[in-house]
Amino acid sequence: MNPIIRNILAVIVGLLIGGLINGLIISIGPKIIPPPAGADFTTEQGLKAAMHLMQPKHFIAPFLAHALHSFIAAFIACKIAISRHLQIALIAGFIVFLAGAYMVFSLPSPMWFNFVDLVFAYIPMAYFGFKIAGNR
Repeated sequence: MNPIIRNILAVIVGLLIGGLINGLIISIGPKIIPPPAGADFTTEQGLKAAMHLMQPKHFIAPFLAHALHSFIAAFIACKIAISRHLQIALIAGFIVFLAGAYMVFSLPSPMWFNFVDLVFAYIPMAYFGFKIAGNR
């Protein structure tokens, strides 16, 4: 297979598997840390309406989901890719970062969470995924 095509497919597969993990964490998060009374996390409108009720503990699952999405996407992409492993990992992390930036602008979450999420959950975790993958 052409190395460029394989590297592109590596990023896509990594993003898809990371996205599945992200969705799983987001779906089980409210079962582990229950939402505030009266909050509806099942819709975007409900989430927006409940944002002012949320405590820091309610942001643990979203942060973990975002960080693991980036980490897993980069790790898997590095394992599948033929070359340019660091670049592949960072591309995967940057794509997940773009999705996270979109969420920051879509939801009225607290500024402290936006900062922590955007600075620590994406590019650093993609780099960590690259390092753990053990690529050259």
